[in-house]
Amino acid sequence: MVTHVRAEAHGDERGALLSFLAEQRGGIRRALLGLTDAQASGRPSASELSLAGLLKHVAEVEQGWVARAKGEAPAVKRDESNWHECFLLVDGETVEQQLTYWEKVADETEAFVRAVPSLDDTFPLPNDPWFPPDESVSMRWLVLHLIRETARHAGHADIIRESLDGKTAFELVGLARS
Repeated sequence: MVTHVRAEAHGDERGALLSFLAEQRGGIRRALLGLTDAQASGRPSASELSLAGLLKHVAEVEQGWVARAKGEAPAVKRDESNWHECFLLVDGETVEQQLTYWEKVADETEAFVRAVPSLDDTFPLPNDPWFPPDESVSMRWLVLHLIRETARHAGHADIIRESLDGKTAFELVGLARS
């Protein structure tokens, strides 16, 4: 799992962006190290968030945004009746299954970003009230948005994990290396 991105190692904008995204994914993965599904589903703070829920959410969000950029529908449709399920393990889902799914999504994201003709190519934003109407964004925006979304939740994951058992992000980096 990436813990530091060396700019000179990637040489191009796409490689750098994808490396920063991988770094943030690693933060969430490390927060889950050594936990059972029950522990990862725990909500040790005032928030309704759990590590398992964050994992599922970031995987679904990443897949959904890349699908949108491709002009496809997301793999999982969420609406008012089931939106909360993207933050919970349901119907026998496990952390391991979600990690495997996210790895597949990450591979598809990388392949797509590397294959798109230009990071300046655009796609339309969803018709949601929190986005400007009739606006398009670039593929560069897509990757930056995924970095921002994943980093935000990696920070949440740090707090949740420390609340569960006292392990900090630095300790988890050490555990991941051993």
